[in-house]
Amino acid sequence: MTVHFIGAGPGAPDLLTLRGRDLIAACPVCLYAGSLVPEAVLAHCPPRARIVNTAPLDLDAIMAEIAAAHRAGADVARLHSGDLSVWSAMGEQIRRLETLGIAYTVTPGVPAFAAAAAALGAELTLPGLAQSVVLTRTPGRASAMPPGETVAAFGATGGTLAIHLSIQNLARVVADLLPHYGPDCPVAVVYRASWPDQRILRATLATIEATCSQSDAEITRTALILVGPALAAQGFAESRLYAADYDRRYRPQSAGSRWADWTSGDD
Repeated sequence: MTVHFIGAGPGAPDLLTLRGRDLIAACPVCLYAGSLVPEAVLAHCPPRARIVNTAPLDLDAIMAEIAAAHRAGADVARLHSGDLSVWSAMGEQIRRLETLGIAYTVTPGVPAFAAAAAALGAELTLPGLAQSVVLTRTPGRASAMPPGETVAAFGATGGTLAIHLSIQNLARVVADLLPHYGPDCPVAVVYRASWPDQRILRATLATIEATCSQSDAEITRTALILVGPALAAQGFAESRLYAADYDRRYRPQSAGSRWADWTSGDD
């Protein structure tokens, strides 16, 4: 028996990976975070599968479901939204599985920040503007932030910030970032990225609070805040990667190129 942790993606059911889909179809038990995982993903469950919405359950109750499946020898598909590597609460479940000697696998999913960037049509790392993306959040009821991990500290890098789980702390985010990015720095709030009711609000650090308050959508959760000069998508240099004179393995510029042997046809 194995518990398969599966990143179910940001919301659109067709952003589920093929591996995730096949694992769901093979598991007679499916535990899913119903507040964030779309029900359309559950269509991949086999007939007569036991499907449990874990949104109202605590960790002990979730582990009790897994323990029951283990006794029955039934594999479990454990679905979380987005990707499992950040803010999924997978770590505490794995710790208990390892204590119980229950096998598990992890299948990654499309993360929310990637879906938000796609909705914006934006590359978050642009030459001369930003070459780093920081995934972070503000303190919340579920998790405090370790010392040193603050929005202001990450803002000092000047990179692109993808601030999760923090739309209710927007005023604090703006106050912390204004000294580092300035009032004209572009900001985007992407609500429910890839869902049918997705909303995108574009503004600057100086105007994003007013923009959100004037929106006809009640954006109080499930929204990602993106901040950084790369969002403007102007005034950046072209990458050397595709420059005509750039010497690379698949496009050597001369017979003496250090990559020439790779493309000569010799083994």
